[in-house]
Amino acid sequence: MSIDPRVVKEELIQIYPKKLRQKRSEQIAINQVGEDGSVPEIKANVRSSPGIITQRGCTYAGCKGVVIGPSRDILSIVHGPIGCSFYAWLTRRNQTRPATLDDQNFINYCLSTDMQEENIVFGGEKKLREAVKEAFALFHPKAIAIFSTCPVGLIGDDVHAVAREMKAELGINVFGFSCEGYRGVSQSAGHHIANNGLFKHIIGNNETPHDDKFKVNLLGEYNIGGDGFVLEDILSRCGIKQISTFSGNSTYDTMANSHTADLNLVMCHRSINYAAEMMEKRFGIPWMKVNFIGAGASAKSLRRIAEYFEDDALKARVEEVIAEEMGAVEATRAIVKARCQGKTAMLFVGGSRAHHYQQLFTEIGIKTIVAGYEFGHRDDYEGRKVLPGLKVDADSKNIEELDVVPDPERYRARRTPEQMAKLEAMTEMEFKDYIGMMP
Repeated sequence: MSIDPRVVKEELIQIYPKKLRQKRSEQIAINQVGEDGSVPEIKANVRSSPGIITQRGCTYAGCKGVVIGPSRDILSIVHGPIGCSFYAWLTRRNQTRPATLDDQNFINYCLSTDMQEENIVFGGEKKLREAVKEAFALFHPKAIAIFSTCPVGLIGDDVHAVAREMKAELGINVFGFSCEGYRGVSQSAGHHIANNGLFKHIIGNNETPHDDKFKVNLLGEYNIGGDGFVLEDILSRCGIKQISTFSGNSTYDTMANSHTADLNLVMCHRSINYAAEMMEKRFGIPWMKVNFIGAGASAKSLRRIAEYFEDDALKARVEEVIAEEMGAVEATRAIVKARCQGKTAMLFVGGSRAHHYQQLFTEIGIKTIVAGYEFGHRDDYEGRKVLPGLKVDADSKNIEELDVVPDPERYRARRTPEQMAKLEAMTEMEFKDYIGMMP
């Protein structure tokens, strides 16, 4: 049966009042790729309409719950009501695996200043100082991160001043995030704020050298359900050293040492592309988009990594690891595909998964007919080529834009422009780019 997507779209939006119907029409695009590769423009990363139930999350959730929370030895303190702390506490199934039982692991803890009406009226900075001191006395962490919630921004508590004061007094790294829930239109704003904080306060603070020949960071992998464990094992079997993950199963020291890697691999483009861009500008580390959802996409990503390092022994070892894995994969895939062949799917999820899972579904015979992001931007749909033409609106101006320049002592271009151009011409690699879901 043939279905006209234009008719379906009109049926979907007919329920809305006229003004809202027009807005929603711009947020639903029929994906028709032109001969020149162009795709329709879609409206994204704008405020939700009143009365529409969303799953976009708030800025605080994106900063604390998504990007920073999965790191196991950064002690997180939420400055705000207790409900905000509960919201971002163990709701995403992030897993971690300390090397020993003695290693610090705070991922199971939920620390809050538990602001009350008195603190809203008279200010909560004193309570925050006391909370930081108490947390330090109890846990002796390497670093403490302070997260602002909506009331904090409304009453004007300066979490950054408190952080600087406590850093000087305690002798550890203490830093704050202005990630009040209302600061952006979705949790995506919190991702950006978290990236800025990582870059200002952590990345580059650990100069431990590594003799490994092939060194990478895996960005935008949050080890939800243990995915990160599997990926680290596969990379290790290939002979590739994973310096750090951002930020599943990560530690303060590994993220502080991430500037020593030679390539950044970006999984969730939306949540971590800012850090990838800034690390390339400051330290000379190129980045490329990868996808480790599904066997086919994973094999392709591993081959691209090997191509980047231009090492025949590495390429051969990658092929060996792929062959070792594919036997069991093919047997299982045949069973699953027999059940799923000819089925259709709709994907509406966060991060890059609405794109990644389409490739997995194709491998098992499922056709995706509708896909969307909970908090995507236009570049997630249309590709990064649209970035120069995007207008900066009032909501985007709430987020600090860092002026990043090459580090005078530590910048080292991992590849010359000529080498990068050669790699892009010979392979399917695109550096510093993401084609988006629609093309």
